Amino acid sequence: MLENTTSTARSIGNAERSALVADALRLSGRLRLQVHGESMLPALWPGDVVEIASCSLEDVRPGQIVLARRDGRLFLHRLVSTRKPQGFLLRGDSMPGSDPQFPAEALLGRLVSKADERRGVSRFGVKWSGVKWFGVKWSRALGMVLCHCGVARRLALKLHSRRQASSRESRNPEQATEPDSAGLRSAKLGSGELGAL
Repeated sequence: MLENTTSTARSIGNAERSALVADALRLSGRLRLQVHGESMLPALWPGDVVEIASCSLEDVRPGQIVLARRDGRLFLHRLVSTRKPQGFLLRGDSMPGSDPQFPAEALLGRLVSKADERRGVSRFGVKWSGVKWFGVKWSRALGMVLCHCGVARRLALKLHSRRQASSRESRNPEQATEPDSAGLRSAKLGSGELGAL
């Protein structure tokens, strides 16, 4: 019984946080969030800080990464297709299939940048020719490997966390051993979580 009560309380908290994120994005037009989930590997890693810009369904194209809200949860996944006026389909790069269809009003915004400790800020957009479109295909292909091969997924996450720790330690050796105490609250995002900054 305690387990069921805890699960219900967690669901209510996530719904409240996702509503707060949606309202903040509508009011400000842009919002920075921290990714905690693994559903968009290798395009987005746990700990990545992303910037989301408010937009409508007419402003996005398949291949772009968008933020949507359904049933009190946030999803930061790649847009697969739009089905006007019914809605749109999303899919995480390392997920086995598409998410159930979202209604058009569930779209909150699109990913416009990602802060990278090594390269600074990366701008996101989809160009249908050249490197960016190739990057989308590469990310989906590698995501499928990570989806279906648990050993590869665990290895990739372990290497990524070591690289992040090494990067933090080289920037600030005194704080490398201290736990992160930002105290950020998070809201569910697909198979993982997303925290507002």
